Amino acid sequence: MKPYDRNSPYNDLPLLPPKANLLSTEILLSWGKATRSLAELNKNLFRLPNPAMLINTISIQEAKSSSEIENIFTTEDELYKAISDDLKEEGLNPNTKEVLRYREALWTGYSNKEKLGEISLNTIIEINQQVKNNQQGLRSPQSQIVIKRGQSEFRAGETIYTPPRGKGIVEKKMANLIDYLNSNLPEELDPLLKMAIAHYQFEAIHPFSDGNGRTGRILNLIYLVNQGLLAQPVLYFSKYIIEHKDDYYHHLAAVTQRQDWKSWLLFMLEGMRQTSSFTNNLIDEILAQMEATLAYGKKEFKWYSKELNEALFSQPYIKPAVVKDILGKSSRTTLTKYMQDLCSRNILSPKQIGKEVYYLNDDLIRILAQK
Repeated sequence: MKPYDRNSPYNDLPLLPPKANLLSTEILLSWGKATRSLAELNKNLFRLPNPAMLINTISIQEAKSSSEIENIFTTEDELYKAISDDLKEEGLNPNTKEVLRYREALWTGYSNKEKLGEISLNTIIEINQQVKNNQQGLRSPQSQIVIKRGQSEFRAGETIYTPPRGKGIVEKKMANLIDYLNSNLPEELDPLLKMAIAHYQFEAIHPFSDGNGRTGRILNLIYLVNQGLLAQPVLYFSKYIIEHKDDYYHHLAAVTQRQDWKSWLLFMLEGMRQTSSFTNNLIDEILAQMEATLAYGKKEFKWYSKELNEALFSQPYIKPAVVKDILGKSSRTTLTKYMQDLCSRNILSPKQIGKEVYYLNDDLIRILAQK
């Protein structure tokens, strides 16, 4: 193999699995901690009355954080309003559109995996198309894409990596990656280690013109679901990458430049342990708050129900139509009174945005706002 040259396409990117012996004592200890933490999270998911409720809670935090890694920023206020309104893209600012596309891409990948029972190239392409809102496939062989330092970095504009390119090269490396993800031979590494290895490989292949980072982070979650390690793709992993962004890119480069798999795997396993623990705590706090709010609401109002309580915790911003659907009350006067009652007991609080009044679940917003 030729010495690595960051200014030349990395066509010698080795195929998977790696030839190096990866099972050191240090890695095995870190793997054990990460596995236990992830298993506890997966078990906790089944305590939720409706695990899909996390679509609009933890998954929107993941979407926001993953987009921030790509310097795409929006506010919780804009996101929660967009979700509660079910707005089409015409009514949103560009950054909010990008974040919501990530969330939709996450569930596109999850739905496709559920139908097929495995990860396919078409699924990965659809995820990227959803992230970028286009119909492009894998990048073309003549595309002169390079990764450069950002304008705020030392030696801004300097090339730091040139991904593989040429006729059939990206396709070949992606086919190998997909085979690796779907293979479950007894002699292979544990799926948690394979996820970390596959994530490096995906980012090194850099198969799309744009959106590779977000697509790769979604692929991590879809793979964990596919392997039965996670019931739903709600792991808040992007939080860890944001907090250790420089280390993330440093360890990626170390694998490329000197095949330093050990440092990369330790970094990713620790991230999995921390992220699983953090997400687990979020679920515990949401469930505890749901129970407390249900007991309080039923004590204050005869009409307050478990179904209504769950609906109020399905998303941070609530519209009266949500309450109407649960209670089945057609009278606008009656519905208005119920909303006022909920606000009078601080179960919800009103917020006027333009001509529209939204009702905020401040307890849920407080939990989700944790950093």
